[in-house]
Amino acid sequence: MNIKLTVYFEDPFWVGVFERTSNNLYEISKVTFGSEPKDYEIYEFVLHNFYNLKFSKPVKLMDLREKKINAKRLQKKVKKETEKKGISTKAQETMKLEQESKKVERKEISKDKKDEEKKRRFELKQEKKKKKKKGH
Repeated sequence: MNIKLTVYFEDPFWVGVFERTSNNLYEISKVTFGSEPKDYEIYEFVLHNFYNLKFSKPVKLMDLREKKINAKRLQKKVKKETEKKGISTKAQETMKLEQESKKVERKEISKDKKDEEKKRRFELKQEKKKKKKKGH
């Protein structure tokens, strides 16, 4: 299992994106920090809140084999990642998919609520008609 946290500034807040990869499944979770978090605040957040994070639905990754990386190459990779601003495109795509699926769910729920309300009003009207027809 690999976990990666990227903290970046997304006007007007600082945002953290957790990326979790395990068994060829990729998941993300987005956290809004507010003001710029200090290193110890991030460490404390990870220690206390990591298991409470809600990760996106897992997305299947291509078959990736983990191989031992040369120490110098690893240092270069770490330096490159720290200089890079923002999050990976993979994370952006996953967030977009999650957003779209939640949007569809919200639409379905609101449609169901509207239909129920419409049905309830119709039944009330029918009941009113019956009472009116019945008389005193």
